[in-house]
Amino acid sequence: MLFSSMTFIFIFLPAVIALYFLAPHKLRNYILLFASVLFYAWGEPTYVLIMLATIFVNWMGAILIDKYKAHRKLFLIGTILADLGILFYFKYFDFVINNINAMFHANWSLVSVIMPIGISFYTFQAISYVVDVYRADVPVQKSISKLALYICLFPQLIAGPIVKYHDVASQIDNRYETTDKIVYGTKRFIVGLAKKMLVANTLGAVADNIFVINPSDMGIGVAWIGAIAYSLQLFYDFSGYSDMAIGLGYIFGFKFLENFNYPYISKSITEFWRRWHISLSTWFREYLYIPLGGNRVSRARNLLNLSIVFLATGVWHGAAWNFVFWGMWHGAFILMEKITGIHKKVGGWALTTFQHIYTMLAFVIGWVMFRADNMTYATKYIRVMFGMKQSDMIYKLGFFIGPYEILMFVIGVLCAMPIFKNLVQYYDKSRPIPRLATNMYLLGLFALSVSSIAASTYNPFIYFRF
Repeated sequence: MLFSSMTFIFIFLPAVIALYFLAPHKLRNYILLFASVLFYAWGEPTYVLIMLATIFVNWMGAILIDKYKAHRKLFLIGTILADLGILFYFKYFDFVINNINAMFHANWSLVSVIMPIGISFYTFQAISYVVDVYRADVPVQKSISKLALYICLFPQLIAGPIVKYHDVASQIDNRYETTDKIVYGTKRFIVGLAKKMLVANTLGAVADNIFVINPSDMGIGVAWIGAIAYSLQLFYDFSGYSDMAIGLGYIFGFKFLENFNYPYISKSITEFWRRWHISLSTWFREYLYIPLGGNRVSRARNLLNLSIVFLATGVWHGAAWNFVFWGMWHGAFILMEKITGIHKKVGGWALTTFQHIYTMLAFVIGWVMFRADNMTYATKYIRVMFGMKQSDMIYKLGFFIGPYEILMFVIGVLCAMPIFKNLVQYYDKSRPIPRLATNMYLLGLFALSVSSIAASTYNPFIYFRF
């Protein structure tokens, strides 16, 4: 079930909210748990059993870690291996078999399973829980229903943000729903819905139409428009989903950490990863980078640790070589910045401009790898972008964008920077914006978004497939 669907907005969500707030406090977690399982089963009726099995394995694993402290490391390793084994089977098994067949001219059979939606997200949340219990950062959760609520809570179940257990453990039993939280959560949901439906979907259609043609048939301008359109689509699609998830969390009394902080204003790739998909980067820092030694080791080992983290980041996103190269691409820039310290240099406008341009080029080229079906296509596409490949220019720019798409490009670029936010804050300090004006603005966004849902058949969420 999509957040940006009529079924969710006008049937599922109102029904859950009504049941939740009419019920006594002691029953509210059960209502959320039932709603979350139903939400997942709506689109994945078979694979809901895989999620429930993951919940049971980690609930039991944490109890064993807590009870048998002398063998807690063994139980931790066993639980994590079980989690990663399930993830490997559904997400990576066929990829590995395909590569073995190609390398050794073998003919091993594929399992051809469909990857359960959200498995990468809820698996990482499950691992977060057992590691937090192992580290004694949180007490073991004896109630399997409460652990299940943490792992499969529907606002963040399908595409994050990845919520670490120690960040929300206390909220499972002790949280308060207030009018202010409900109002803020509703507004945040509307903003995320507008990001998704009005900007991401419009620019996503542009990117999709460009990325299906042969790079040899497009000119430099078309190639750049496709790359930029996808860069903006990805940001507004994923940050829009995160806004909706965070807003829904507030409605039910949960406070999730922010997942995006204007990543496209970054002056380095290091800064970019502090602003982009924050829940994933902090997860890797806490549960992989620091256990490997972090920056408390030799310089060479530190660089190796960073390389491992970004290789894992690429692999986490998908079972394809373009994701591996995408992770290595970002990792190479992180290593370069670590060695040269360029990301820490402060200077005049010339240095700042250079830092912005090099960072934008790095992530836009990286997104081409991310979007392409394979590295062969990505390489040809990038060569066209920089005029290194002769093209027939069969497709002209006007074939892909019209006035409305140009408007969404402009809005997308401007709102990817804190210009609008700063103007509103500046104006509000000197002359507070009337609440009615704000509410009318949000109602307008909601109406436009719902109209777009009703009129459009194009409504994908990119991160569902990760």
